[in-house]
Formats: sequence, structure tokens, C-alpha cells
Amino acid sequence: MSSERHDRRVNPRFAESVGGYIVPGGPPRYARHTGRPVRYVAIANPENQVIGYVWANDEDDAASVVLHSTATPAESNMAGAWVFHLHRAKERGERPTHALEEMLRNPSSAGGSHIVAGSLAEAESIAVLDHLTGRKWRQDTIKGGAVASIHGLAIGDALGYPTEFLDLAALTRRYGSWRQLELPVQDGVARVSDDTQMTLAVIEALAEASLDGVSAVTAATVEPALRKHFVAWLRSPDNNRAPGRTCLDACAALERGVPWQEATVLPSKGCGANMRVAPVALLPGLTAEQRAGTAQLQAALTHGHPTALAASDLTAHAVWLLAHNCHPSELLPRLRHYGRSARRTYHGDWLGDLAQRAGASDPAAFIAHGWDETLAALDTVAAALDQPDPERDPCEVAGAGWIAEEALAAAVYCFLLFPEEPVAVVQRAAFSSGDSDSVAALAGALAGASVGGPAWPADWVRALEYGDRVRPLVAPWDAGHTHARWGGPGRGTAPGRRA
Repeated sequence: MSSERHDRRVNPRFAESVGGYIVPGGPPRYARHTGRPVRYVAIANPENQVIGYVWANDEDDAASVVLHSTATPAESNMAGAWVFHLHRAKERGERPTHALEEMLRNPSSAGGSHIVAGSLAEAESIAVLDHLTGRKWRQDTIKGGAVASIHGLAIGDALGYPTEFLDLAALTRRYGSWRQLELPVQDGVARVSDDTQMTLAVIEALAEASLDGVSAVTAATVEPALRKHFVAWLRSPDNNRAPGRTCLDACAALERGVPWQEATVLPSKGCGANMRVAPVALLPGLTAEQRAGTAQLQAALTHGHPTALAASDLTAHAVWLLAHNCHPSELLPRLRHYGRSARRTYHGDWLGDLAQRAGASDPAAFIAHGWDETLAALDTVAAALDQPDPERDPCEVAGAGWIAEEALAAAVYCFLLFPEEPVAVVQRAAFSSGDSDSVAALAGALAGASVGGPAWPADWVRALEYGDRVRPLVAPWDAGHTHARWGGPGRGTAPGRRA
């Protein structure tokens, strides 16, 4: 890698327009993304049925139309009149909310739709409008996100493996600046920790459980597959990378054949629960219920605390959103919306009597406690991003990362500092005073899912340990990206860097 560092910082609050639509010489347009609250109005067809919403946010100079999932082609054409209105308002230099006010003063369009009287309202994010419209995200993984996400997880793990347990003073003496952190390669191999090893166990378990199709992915098929591969990890001669006590004890109990609810360590919410969950988000075709259930079950086999379950579910959802084109500016509000919606949902078909064994009389209250702690960790990230400081230790910002919600929070913070610079994401995460390999592994999974195939330097990818085990399993998950290979030829390098 070049010693010259790419130092273009990206404001994680995206205070400036994030156009994406802009073509040199083209007309001005409002941005189509925002992570901030929006004002919105409902639009309806001639039968007065709501077909969608027009939303606006002045801080990000953003405005767009969200159609209902059941909108017909004719109704889509009707909504086009309001899109045209937004374009004309931008050309006149008006603020987005002024465009909304104009619509309220002239509520009928030439296309036949109209603004619903009295519908002006405010939402905490456009995720609320997704809920109102029943918008469905694409179910297929795109952009080479599956392979790139697992690459990122392993790269972050390998970067953070030798930095774990070092404080900032020791890190600075050994490496200098975090921007100087290089992938440690010895004899051509970048060794990883138990974080990647257990992630591989989850990948192999999912591949086994889905042999008959993703509809076969249930608690009855996932649990024995996870048990088998977790025990194989426990007994592997390579299991010498400072694994966590919770995982060792729980896997030993699983090996004895006891019910997993008895094997799990009930009080534990360590980051071992979610450091390995990314593959659940990347297996294409799972329903939202299957993803949530599998994410929580794989955590629960070893970590029985409700926060371990919630943080694993939310980690998987973060990876899934980014792999499905969620703009980074929208990530935090969408995660909050998901967590609040899921707060009292206890997935009994997947978790069985875990809550009762933990002493909870109310399963909904049991899982709600976990969501409350996880959402509070996200609030810490949001507060820190109001005044982002790339030179500040991420573990000082979001917690040391030894527990699941803090590992997720620190990883999200690092990703949102540099959403367009995946290498900087994992460098910043690994150069931290806490559980560096787990934080960097999660941060790398997020960055890879977001950027896709070109995220990582090709020589880094080629050096990753365990490539032969992963290549035939993960590559097919990238529909339409069969040329993306673990350990194969690189599809490019991170912006501003050479392979």
C-alpha cells in the first residue's frame, strides 16, 4: 500500500447535499437521502386513496417521493407530476419545505393526483414512510456485497488481532498513526482470530441448513447445524486465537448434547454473540422473520442475555440494509426504527423457553430490555457524530466493545466516519483501545456490504486465511456477481489506494 494516505474526510451527518443524481452540466436536483427528520404530505389518486408521500428536509437540501408498495403504473405516473414540481422548485432555488408549502397551496396536479388536505406531518426519518407505504427492500444481495462484507470482516479481524489489548499509547509507539496501520501478513497469510473462525462456522451452518432452499431455514434445521459447526470449531487445532470463555464453555456444553437453552451462558452479552452474525444478513432470500430468528438463535446458543440477542439482530439488520443500498446517512434512523418496531417481539419459535429459563415471567419484557440497551448504544453514536473526531479512540466514544451493543456501536461509528473509505474504516476501528479485532471485524463487514466488490485491496484479499473454505460458499450469495471470489483476483482497490 502507498504510504501516502487518502485524507478526504466525510462528514457522517451529511450536512451537505448528497445528490448521487448530479451529472456535470445537468439540472439541479434535491438530494434523495437524509438521515434527519422529514416533513411530508400524502398524495392520493382521484378516488382519494393514498398512493404515496412527498417528503422534504432543509438541512440536507433533500426531497423526494415515496410510493406505496401497491401503487399501479398509472399511479406512478401521477406521482411523477410531484417529482417534476420538486425539480422546478429546486431550479428556482427554493428550500425543500417551501416546495411542500407550494404543493399545499396548489394541491391538485395535472396528472390527476392531489395532496390530501391536512396531511402535513413530521417523521423522525424516512424509515417511517417506508413503514407507511409498505415499501419492500429488494431481497437479492447486490453490489457484490456478500463477498465484500465477509472480506471486510476478515480484514478487520486480521488488522485488529495484534492490536487487541493495547492502549492508545502502546499503539502509537508501535504503529505511529492509525492511518499507517497495514494488514499484517506473514508467509503470505493474514492470520485471523476466533471472530472470523466462528463466522466461518456460521457460514457453513447456514449453507448446510439451506441445502433444500431458504424456506428450509428454520430453528429445527439451523440449531443442529450451528451446534455441529460450533463444536467443530471448539475442537479444531486452530482454535488457539484467544477465544472467549463464554463461547468455549457454551460450545463444550453443546458438545455434551444438552438442550442449547441449558448450554448457553445466560448472563453473558459479550460481543462473541454478534461478531459472527454477518452471514445471516447475507444469505439471500431469507424473510425478515428468518433473518431475525436466525440472528438471535446463533447468538443465543452461547450468549443468553437479551442484549446479546437484540444486538445480534440489529447487527445483522445493519449489514442487510447496507448490502441492499441503504445510504449511510439513513443507517442510524433505520436501525432505530427497526429496533423500536421489534422491541417487544420475542421470537418464540426460534428461542423456545430461553426467557423463562432466564427467570423472566414476560418474554416480551425480557427481549425489550435487550433492545433498550442496544438502542441506547446507538444514541451514543448519534451524539458523537454531531461533532465527529476521526482522531479520537472509537472505544472512548462508544465503549470498549467487549459487550455486544458496544461492539456494534463502535463499529457503526467507525463506518459512519468514513462511509466511502472502507480501508480507513477498518484502520480506525483496529487502532482502538478495546476489543479491537471484534470492533474492526464488524466495521469491515459494514463497509464491505455498503461499498461492495471494489472495497478492498486485492493483495489484502489474496492474503486472507481460510479462503478455500469460504470461496464456494459465499460467492453464490452474490446474485449476478459470480466473478467476485474470496482470495481471487481483486475487482479494484479502495479509493485513493493501490493494491
